[in-house]
Amino acid sequence: MANDVLATAGSVREMWIDAVAERHLVHRLTPDTDRATLLAQIAPQVGAIVSGGGFTVDRKLIEALPKLGMIAVTGAGFDRIDVAVAQERGVQICNAPHATANSVADMAMGLYLAVARRMVANDRFVRGGRWLHGRAPTVRDASGRRFGIWGLGWIGQALAKRAAAFEMEIHYHTRTPRPDVPWHYQPSLAALARVADVLVCAVPASAETAGAVDATVLEGLGSDGVLVNVARGSVVDESALLDALKGGDIAGAGLDVFADEPRVNEAFLTLENVVLSPHTAGSTQETWDAVVANVLTNLDAFFREGRVVTPIQT
Repeated sequence: MANDVLATAGSVREMWIDAVAERHLVHRLTPDTDRATLLAQIAPQVGAIVSGGGFTVDRKLIEALPKLGMIAVTGAGFDRIDVAVAQERGVQICNAPHATANSVADMAMGLYLAVARRMVANDRFVRGGRWLHGRAPTVRDASGRRFGIWGLGWIGQALAKRAAAFEMEIHYHTRTPRPDVPWHYQPSLAALARVADVLVCAVPASAETAGAVDATVLEGLGSDGVLVNVARGSVVDESALLDALKGGDIAGAGLDVFADEPRVNEAFLTLENVVLSPHTAGSTQETWDAVVANVLTNLDAFFREGRVVTPIQT
């Protein structure tokens, strides 16, 4: 007998839906779906949700599915899941914490290099014919700097390995020190910013992290500092960031995520010291292959044994 799975996703068909549909009976819920009609037909049978495409799994949806036992997230972040309600109802939540680490860490380093070495700005410099009239600005080396990592999960650790290859001095901030790593612990985000030449955000979105990169943190990072955000847009106070970028309080920023994506504050578009990316840090073929495999493994374990393999860590 097929197991009923509700796939919540954006309007574009996503590859993981086809993979899940090969093993389970998939019902698709998008922003354009008549939710009431669909749930009236399928709610009593649905045992699992696979959540992707920026879709929010809220209290109303969770409580509408009486047999719901698990929610699988197609990635590492689970900020769009109402975790408290799910746990209250005994619904297990799983994610893919390892799958995105390398691709996101690669993107973070790329954004740092693009900003620090003016790669995108210099591309525009050449294309715009400005090289004919003078040299591009001189910048500092990207190697040998002090590298600050906010969050030391799988992505943070992958970042540290890459920073080490650039002969950087690595500092980090988490809730508590990690005695199993050789890097320098800083007791607060503000303290981390004060010692870092580059500050990379690699934390989950939560009430604790919301807006934590504020004017004080950016002031600590300083006029030679670079901010890179591959976490969630909510962790940065975008108004404070724009003020710091415009005023030269920091050297630049590399941003893969935004507070109201896919809508991006137009003020970012006018700044030469910012490199922008459309939330694609984890979007590589290898990452998606690993995510799909993780989702399928968790679904199989849940429907066979009533458990998930990679439960979220809260």
